Amino acid sequence: MTAHIANLGRRIELVPIDPHCNDITLALYERGDDRGRPTFRIHSYSSRAEARQRISFITEAMKVLGGMEAASPPGELLGFPCGQDHRLACRRTFLEACKLPTGTALAARPLTVDDRKSGRAIRVVGLGDGAYRLESDGADEAMSKRLDEIASGFVKLAQMRAVDGVQPIAFACRQPHDAIMGLLLPRALNVRAALREQEQAAGRGILVAPSAQQQ
Repeated sequence: MTAHIANLGRRIELVPIDPHCNDITLALYERGDDRGRPTFRIHSYSSRAEARQRISFITEAMKVLGGMEAASPPGELLGFPCGQDHRLACRRTFLEACKLPTGTALAARPLTVDDRKSGRAIRVVGLGDGAYRLESDGADEAMSKRLDEIASGFVKLAQMRAVDGVQPIAFACRQPHDAIMGLLLPRALNVRAALREQEQAAGRGILVAPSAQQQ
């Protein structure tokens, strides 16, 4: 058992109760591949027949929602095309994928969202080299501050960096990640709530061992 757990890698996120699959426990693990590049996999100790189907669905959902891809060797390992870990974004992608019932139609999230606080539409604009700018359908000093606030949310949620002042913001890998930006855009509108949810998820229980997992 110890060897099996160690082979999974390091657990970085946990969903202790999955309401879409008989309350099984799901966890996201990270480990390096043969070339040292970070890879991720979803695991459950549940022996229920539907657990494998659930893991396969969430794996596919992470590819669509987070722009991830199958890693080598083939199977249920995931990675980002740029070869970087983007760990915070990967954790969020996992949590969002787990919210979807198995069989849900999958599509990348849009790069535009309505912001209740400002009453305006916010859009993410790619600038190349992994850089992005937040724009709105109106320009004034208050809106400029709101856009900077949202950009700072992305910095916290996806480990991005500010290129010049607060905006633009960019991924250190200098590669585009439109799917991540679309997924995190609604969360960046209220980054405190998103971080609070993430902290609560991290503190909920431990991955249940096979001897204790509900059969």
